[in-house]
Amino acid sequence: MDISVQDLKPGDSARITGFAHGDRDYRQRLLAMGLTPGVSFRVTRVAPLGDPVEISVRDFTLTLRRNEAAILKVERA
Repeated sequence: MDISVQDLKPGDSARITGFAHGDRDYRQRLLAMGLTPGVSFRVTRVAPLGDPVEISVRDFTLTLRRNEAAILKVERA
C-alpha cells in the first residue's frame, strides 16, 4: 500500500516504491540524490506546519518541501 511522505511522523521508516507522475526534471534530481526505488529512509524531523520534512537516507539528511515529497510513492518499512 503506497502512502505519502506527509503521512509519516518523526522516527518512522519507509521504503521508496516509485514516483508519481509529475515534473520529470525534479524526478531526475531526486534520483541523482539517491532516492531510488527500493531504498529505505527515516523521517528525522517535520516542521511545525508540516513543511518541510527532513529525511535520513544513505547516510545523509535531505530536506524536502511538501510538493517535492508528494512525488515519492512510499510504503512503511
